[in-house]
Amino acid sequence: MANTSSAKKAARKAVRRTEINKARRSHLKTEVRKVEEAISSGDKVAAIAAMKIAEPLLVRTAQKGVLHKRTAARKVSRLTVRVQALKA
Repeated sequence: MANTSSAKKAARKAVRRTEINKARRSHLKTEVRKVEEAISSGDKVAAIAAMKIAEPLLVRTAQKGVLHKRTAARKVSRLTVRVQALKA
């Protein structure tokens, strides 16, 4: 257990940040799943629309430190390739 006041504050901040990061990760997974579902259904228009929402979200979560920068870049790249491969 934290003894000093600064350690107690750090523990409080860690709890708050964990909740925020969980919410961000959950939202990100939902949006990526929407892209995946549009790809699997073969709907290119819906996939592009979902990708326009998911891509900035992936980049933003990487900037916030929830995901690693290269992980986000890899996910964006792979999703983009799959969306572009769909027939119109």
